[in-house]
Amino acid sequence: MGAPAQPVALVTGAGRGIGREIALALAREGCHVAVVARSSDQVAATAAAVAGLGVRAMPLVLDVTDESAVTRGVASIAASLGPVDVLVNNAGIAESAPFVKTDTTLWERHLRVNATAPYLLARAVLPAMLERRWGRVINVASLAGLVGAPYVTAYTASKHALVGLTRALAAEVAGKGVTVNAICPGFAATDIVWNGARNVAARTGKSFEEAVAAMARLNPGGRLIEPAEVAAVAAKLIRDDATNGEAIVLDGSR
Repeated sequence: MGAPAQPVALVTGAGRGIGREIALALAREGCHVAVVARSSDQVAATAAAVAGLGVRAMPLVLDVTDESAVTRGVASIAASLGPVDVLVNNAGIAESAPFVKTDTTLWERHLRVNATAPYLLARAVLPAMLERRWGRVINVASLAGLVGAPYVTAYTASKHALVGLTRALAAEVAGKGVTVNAICPGFAATDIVWNGARNVAARTGKSFEEAVAAMARLNPGGRLIEPAEVAAVAAKLIRDDATNGEAIVLDGSR
C-alpha cells in the first residue's frame, strides 16, 4: 500500500513550541492531527488552529508515560480520526543538575518521558502501520542524543536512548513500508531554553538576554533553532519513502 490520501498523525507535546509547529505543518500537508499534550487549554488551542487549516483535529490530554492511558488514547484516536499513520514523539523534558546532584528521581523522570514514552507510543501504533505497509515514526531527539554535555547527564542519556531506539526500530521495519527517523535540533527557541536562561541568569547574575545568547552560541551555527525548522523536516519525512534510521541534525549552521 502507498501513503493514504490524508494520513492520521499523532503529535505529542503539541500544545506549544516545536510540537505545535509540527502539528500545523502536518495539517498543511493534509494530515488529520491528534493533538496530544498535558495542558487542556494548549491542546484545545492547537487543535483549533489545526482545524482552521481544513483538516480534522482531535484534542487529547494524555500522560504519555502511562501505558494504559496510551493504549486507550491510541484507540480513541482510531475511533475518531482513523488508525495512526504518522507518530511524532515530541514530548520531552530537560532539567539540568551536576551529576552528583542527579538523584534517581530526576534520572528516571527523564528516561520515562524522553525514552519510555516514545517506546510505548510506537509499540501501540506500529502493528497497524505494518499491517497497512505504510507509516512514519518521527522522534524529536536532540544534539544531546549524539554528543555529551556537562550538567545534563539524565537528559543526554535519555536522548541517546531515543536515538538508539530510532536506529534499532528502523532496522527492524526496513523494507516494510514504515520509516523511523530522529530529528536532532540544538538549543531551540522554545520554553526549555527560556526556562534554562532564567535559571542561568538567577545563578550567574547575567541578564536573561545574555543567557539566551550564550546558549545560542553553544549551537555550531551560533543561533537558536526555530521550531518551524524542525517542523519542516518532519513534514518532509512524511513525503520521503527512502530515509530511514537517520538522526537528522539541525544545528543552525545552514
